[in-house]
Amino acid sequence: MRIHLVTPVTTKGVRSLDDVAHLTHAGLTITQSLLETGPPSIESEYDEAFAVPATIAEAIKAERSGADAVIVDCMADPGVKAAREMLSIPVLGPGETSMHLAALLGQSFGYVTVLNAVKPMVRNLVRLSAVQEKLAAIKVVDIPVLELEPRIEEAKRRLGECALEAVEQDDADVIILGCTGFLGCASAIEAYLAERGHSIPVIDPIPATVCVAEGIVRAGLTHSKHCFPVPRPKTMVGYAMP
Repeated sequence: MRIHLVTPVTTKGVRSLDDVAHLTHAGLTITQSLLETGPPSIESEYDEAFAVPATIAEAIKAERSGADAVIVDCMADPGVKAAREMLSIPVLGPGETSMHLAALLGQSFGYVTVLNAVKPMVRNLVRLSAVQEKLAAIKVVDIPVLELEPRIEEAKRRLGECALEAVEQDDADVIILGCTGFLGCASAIEAYLAERGHSIPVIDPIPATVCVAEGIVRAGLTHSKHCFPVPRPKTMVGYAMP
């Protein structure tokens, strides 16, 4: 099985296959691509809009090259629903996937993300995912996406503090790390919470979504074409779609 990650930004180095090598095994390989056109990071609806056309194009390329599933490597899930219309293989967004997984693991979840400006996007995705009643709180570490790597220790500290607030002040049962740039931080946050008396699952979105995608493929499932029908052919002026 091959799962393809579309990282929907143009910043080189923001994601590498080394980041997800621990998720592969004898029966699973992971490939990955960046965008040639689009935003350097996604922190607003404006950024997301510019990422969507190239994200869809990369998803189409992935299916044509033999991928069994596509994951869009951003918590905003840019282009996921449009890609589902164009593809026959599963297309997953870590935002929607993490929220539904959190709903399975507890009655409420806290969502810890990067900036206050992202909160409206999160609330909109929560509504679209139909999990409004499960959202306990949205917290922010106040670090831009492209500063996460050089400030990762500060980010972990802030993630722990925000997660603790969500648990103790907002009664969250589960914590979602609300940026795929937080990859690899979940175990440290779980330990931070455990040291303070809280046995709380912390969802690291990319590993969780890879596991869900693999399970969907192994179960022989994909998205309903009743819900995501193939669009009628049209010429999209100015866009070089594959």
